[in-house]
Amino acid sequence: MHTLPRDGLALSSLDEHLLLPGTKGLPITEALRQGAVGLQGWNVLRGDTSFPVAVLKTSALQHNLAWMKAFCERHGATLAPHGKTTMSPQLFAAQLANGAWGITLASATQVQVAYRFNVRRVLLANQLVARADIAAVLALLHEDPDFECFVLADSLAGVARLSEAAGARGLARPLPVLVELGLAGKRAGCRTAREALDVARAIAGADGLVLAGFEGYEGLLVSQDREADLRAVRAFLAELVDLVETADGEGLFGSAEILLSAGGSSYFDLVARGFAGVDGLSRPVRAVLRSGCYLTSDHGSYKRLLAQLDAREAHGEGLRPALEVWSTVQSRPEPGLAILTMGKRDASYDEALPTPLFTHRPGEAGAPSALPPGCEIVKMNDQHAYLSLPEGGMRDALRVGDLVGCGISHPCTTFDKWQVLLAVDDAYNVREALNTFF
Repeated sequence: MHTLPRDGLALSSLDEHLLLPGTKGLPITEALRQGAVGLQGWNVLRGDTSFPVAVLKTSALQHNLAWMKAFCERHGATLAPHGKTTMSPQLFAAQLANGAWGITLASATQVQVAYRFNVRRVLLANQLVARADIAAVLALLHEDPDFECFVLADSLAGVARLSEAAGARGLARPLPVLVELGLAGKRAGCRTAREALDVARAIAGADGLVLAGFEGYEGLLVSQDREADLRAVRAFLAELVDLVETADGEGLFGSAEILLSAGGSSYFDLVARGFAGVDGLSRPVRAVLRSGCYLTSDHGSYKRLLAQLDAREAHGEGLRPALEVWSTVQSRPEPGLAILTMGKRDASYDEALPTPLFTHRPGEAGAPSALPPGCEIVKMNDQHAYLSLPEGGMRDALRVGDLVGCGISHPCTTFDKWQVLLAVDDAYNVREALNTFF
């Protein structure tokens, strides 16, 4: 039973995969073919699964897929969603089926995973420097000339390493490279336009390489001064556009089109507007957005940032949170405290602790009840969450064995804690299993 489009990726092996007892979130006592998960009749609210369990609401996923497709069509942008968010082949397939141009990834091993499931175009938005990693990517390109992989460089040393390896491998076509522009004090990327142009010239003159475009990541520009952040984002995007125009004026590009890429999950509307209308160059310009967290959104950091994006976009309902982690109340040791069967091994905590949303008593009919204001996860250990309860009826109402559903902040670091997540409908009926490969 499949609830999401598959776009021709090679996913049949996942349907035949045998899930074994001990798979987190599953209530199985003997091996189960993964494709049969949706036929078991499990319902999270009945307590049919093991807990904790991570679920993805399919209605929210479908809404977000359609929302982003319409957004890109309105703005004339191309989407290569960052696959490191989910590392889920089934979700890659859904994104490609909804118009994604390719998948962005962060490491050579992630590229190998995507290729295994027949993703045909990848943007490796990170520096490729280790000898074994360069060899792994070049091996895929050598064995399959139809596979496309774009990589980054931000130094002359990096260009030299790529050129030496590509020349030795003897690819059917040059390796396309984008120059990365960075931010002072932040992670990788050239710190000045002059440095970026020097790297671009080196790529253009290197054996086995071709300059394909420029790239940057504006999502690091987050502070308490939102107006200053927006000004900094716009200035950064303008600098990328200037670099493309200057490099084109020097005749440095050797690819059929010029890639101009940025766009995390916080400011991709500004990126789409900032890159719109770049024309009059020697070849077409493709503006590539790389948002990955749009697919699931969250109930924390991205919810706040996307609310600001929604206000700027002002185009109907925005993105919906799709990812939740459900656990049980395992202890009520104090009147204002409930201990949940969920911890750092199960939910992200790097940007904010989970947000308690709902409670439900297995066996009772109806939808889950919203938790009242003041309910808060105040601490997590590896396998425990501390749910603080405000004065009032919830202190008496919440019992051992009750279910608590939490939203998360920063989906990337929740997905990597689960080998299998369960896709559910709005009544929390389990429809299928989705895999991750971290």
